[in-house]
Amino acid sequence: MRVLLFTGKGGVGKTTTAAATAVHAARQGIKTLVMSTDAAHSLGDALDVDLTPRESSGECLVEVEPGLAALQVSAPHAMRRSWRSVQDYLLGVLATVGVDAVVAEELTSLPGAEEVVALLELRAQVESGRFDLVVVDCAPTAEALRLLALPEALSWHLERLLPAQRGLLRSLRPAAAAAAGLPVPGADVVGAVGRWLQHLRDVQDILRAATTSVRLVTTPERVVIAESRRTLTSLSLYGFTVDQVVVNRVFPQTAGDADPWRASWNRAQERGLAEVRESFEPLPVVVTPYLAEEPIGVDALADLALARQGDPGAASAESLLAPAAHRGMSLDRDGTAYVLRLPLPLVTAAEVDLKRRGDELLVAVSDHRRVLSLPSVLRRCVVTGAGVRDGALHVRFVPDEKVWPQQ
Repeated sequence: MRVLLFTGKGGVGKTTTAAATAVHAARQGIKTLVMSTDAAHSLGDALDVDLTPRESSGECLVEVEPGLAALQVSAPHAMRRSWRSVQDYLLGVLATVGVDAVVAEELTSLPGAEEVVALLELRAQVESGRFDLVVVDCAPTAEALRLLALPEALSWHLERLLPAQRGLLRSLRPAAAAAAGLPVPGADVVGAVGRWLQHLRDVQDILRAATTSVRLVTTPERVVIAESRRTLTSLSLYGFTVDQVVVNRVFPQTAGDADPWRASWNRAQERGLAEVRESFEPLPVVVTPYLAEEPIGVDALADLALARQGDPGAASAESLLAPAAHRGMSLDRDGTAYVLRLPLPLVTAAEVDLKRRGDELLVAVSDHRRVLSLPSVLRRCVVTGAGVRDGALHVRFVPDEKVWPQQ
């Protein structure tokens, strides 16, 4: 199954782009689902259908036309119920040490609850096998980055919580627990944490699969392009593959246009398009013209998809479903050394902060940080150098002679 995630700065037309892609795919004979994780709930407006979630399930899967379904994700009560056993236990612990009940309620709420709901819904739809293509209209850039980074970050915490809980159950007997004055977590708590951990691992597998990629939506304006450049760097840091840049709202060129206002915009957009192509090379750049009317409804969205220029997926169903070239982290040998390579386009070495912490590597760019669990072969090595070149961070490891002494 192919999964396409669309994101971009608010107001650049990412919802319209995602919807147009989905309509075009469905009319190519591909069973397609388009779903939105954006709290703005504008997907239904673009398709001109009602996607209001039902109160009973918190979702509304609607058949828009043959081969095309749409879904607006909303936070279901079932998610809160499944986390409740863990929350009740944590509330009991905090009450024992005297934390105010209101503060405790806030502290024990599931981090990123809305984002988790969206990710679990994506997982459910992918695993259902009902569709060949799932198109995801993500929230604007900052929220989308938080959404995509959440499974790895949250599972990192749960992996450390779960062994601790199991160890506590083995070591603390009721008498010892009473002496310590702390409640012992029950099997339901440990089971709930384990289920959440497995769910998040499943989501990670989907997001990092070769059949999943992100498409950046932008406009030919300097401020928007600058944010798109930063977004590409952040997505690469988190290990996601970006396979296309879509430039929306490009005014048609008219030779000898006497209107100075339009001529000025044409020149500015020409410069913007040149900057996009230079910045995001070798990614394909798709140009979407500014149409005479707002594209609302499936027919208008289909016309919008056909009006794009430079879209390699517009030719056939096979090209739409073809996986993108994977640009994730890799590990290579260099003599007796190992070189870990993490794609980080559009940054310099001075913008990257790198730290080693036990069996983990901490990589930070601007406000974004990723904790990488090192492969087993690198855990007994030491870092001897790092640098950024050719759009990637290269970290050099050599075996630690204290662990692997020379023979």
